[in-house]
Amino acid sequence: MTPTIKDIAKAAEVSVTTVSRALNGYTDVNEETKKKILRIADELKYSPNIAARSLIVKKTKTLGLLLSGITRSSIKDNIAFEILCGMNDRSGELDYDLVLFNTTSQKQRMKSYKSLCLERGVDGVIIMGIRLDDPYLQEIVQSSIPCVLIDIPLAEKNVGSVSTDNVSGAYQATEHLIRGGHKHIGFINGHAQAYVSIKRLEGYRLALLDHDIEYREEFIADGSFSENGGYESAIMLATKHPEITALFCASDLMAIGAIQGLKNIGKTVPENVSIVGFDNIAISGYCSPTLTTIHQNKYDMGYRAAQMLVDMLEGRQVHPHLTLPAELVERQSVRILS
Repeated sequence: MTPTIKDIAKAAEVSVTTVSRALNGYTDVNEETKKKILRIADELKYSPNIAARSLIVKKTKTLGLLLSGITRSSIKDNIAFEILCGMNDRSGELDYDLVLFNTTSQKQRMKSYKSLCLERGVDGVIIMGIRLDDPYLQEIVQSSIPCVLIDIPLAEKNVGSVSTDNVSGAYQATEHLIRGGHKHIGFINGHAQAYVSIKRLEGYRLALLDHDIEYREEFIADGSFSENGGYESAIMLATKHPEITALFCASDLMAIGAIQGLKNIGKTVPENVSIVGFDNIAISGYCSPTLTTIHQNKYDMGYRAAQMLVDMLEGRQVHPHLTLPAELVERQSVRILS
């Protein structure tokens, strides 16, 4: 039969309460008694009943990862997977389980955010891929369930965030092209309801302003963070505005699409048009030409998000907004003009 804490208490000649407090890490148990209890528990191969314990302490030691907008087309950029790996590693190190669940507009009409979290039995949630117009966002802000948002900083109780410095990254990308002699720089952004799109546009505009280059609305296109979106946007910008000598793309996936789009209309990278991406996904170092891009540490974002959420759950004081640095990675897709 499966050993219980009663069996441990009998073998250790202590009360069930003492065993329970020793196994749950309370400091009011004598150190020698605690060692004896832990040794006997190990000898008996005791395994705690997580479900029963959660009913007593009102905690499941389970983190939820809520993904929104993740589709099969997301596989290629691998960003979500790298962030997930960081979350999984840190939650495991802290003795928390990680449960993955996703949401769509259809699911949201059927089930509230709170109901979804309670159904999965999670203590707190990490949320990734959510849009600024997502109906869950207001629920998240008002909920008593602690959460950490990836890439959307909100100053609310029980809400934290982890993001890359998107303004600095976009500024570095644009300035790199400017220092290379480029004056007519197009920008392929993601979409208007992505917080990172707003900040990357801000960095692009700021770099142009600091170098006395006119910001031109007609040089901007949205590529929906997709390879096909980058392909079509690059063709449109290069066709309508042949004076453009460089493109900054708000994601590597769009940049890779842009390279193919330009090739389709007889332009080569970087001989005719230089390109800088954002993300530094694995494929960016192997495409042709290899892609100059902005590196963001996706794994560390996930790792830090899990740490922040556990700190919130365990009552430690945390800074609610963590911004990680972005760094330019120079490769072959930028031509230096004379």
